[in-house]
Amino acid sequence: MTTVAVDKGVGALLRGWRERRRLSQLELALRADSSARHISFVETGRSRPSEEMVLRLAEHLDVPVRERNALLLAAGYAPQYAETPLDDPALGALREGIERLLAGYEPYPALVVDGSYTVVAANRGITMLLDGLPEHLLTPPLNAMRITLHPEGLAPRIRNLREWRGHLLAQMERQIALVRSDALRVVYDEVAGYPVAEREAPDAPEPEGSPYPYFALPLQVEHNGRVLSFVSSISTFNTPLDVTVAELAIETFLPADPATVKYLQSLGP
Repeated sequence: MTTVAVDKGVGALLRGWRERRRLSQLELALRADSSARHISFVETGRSRPSEEMVLRLAEHLDVPVRERNALLLAAGYAPQYAETPLDDPALGALREGIERLLAGYEPYPALVVDGSYTVVAANRGITMLLDGLPEHLLTPPLNAMRITLHPEGLAPRIRNLREWRGHLLAQMERQIALVRSDALRVVYDEVAGYPVAEREAPDAPEPEGSPYPYFALPLQVEHNGRVLSFVSSISTFNTPLDVTVAELAIETFLPADPATVKYLQSLGP
């Protein structure tokens, strides 16, 4: 579902994206091999851009694929990018590749989410971390942000909740600024409103060394009386031509200390 209202003229929408990217009309014109005068005429509605020009400007403005369809519709053209359901046979090779990737990353946690953080795939490393959570949080569709920050979810187990929560909320804020997704805004407003309880003195031992002897902010989460530490990385697909694929993100959790590596490997297959 398009997240930009298509009753606005394409000029106003393009101007909004240009201002969001903090580019002048001249800078955009130089990048798109056009002129500042033509960009001005497009933005004010004095000139109707060609389909090719709409796509070229969208490319140089780094407009998300879903929003490029909205620009085309606003300009009077047909959408160029399909939104294929993930279970469609046409995406069979993609699904198989994702499943192989997640399985190959075990025993370390990894998952795939869509543009509003709905979990579309996960490996056994993730299910291990979610063990014991209430059923209402694990009933599909699962949402990664809700599971992580809900007071009955992982939040009470996260040793550095305030730091990790701040990281996740900032990440969502950046995405909302980029894609203007109503669905993502609803999720953000919900999880940002969750109470953050003060931790009591933990029973689990502190990790050895200083609190953050890591190369990136870790997720420190308790599991069976141990503190596991991970740093995460997020991967997306290069040059996607489908809205569904464009909004998928693969998040992998890399053990951040030898103790976490040893513990996860001891769990066996």
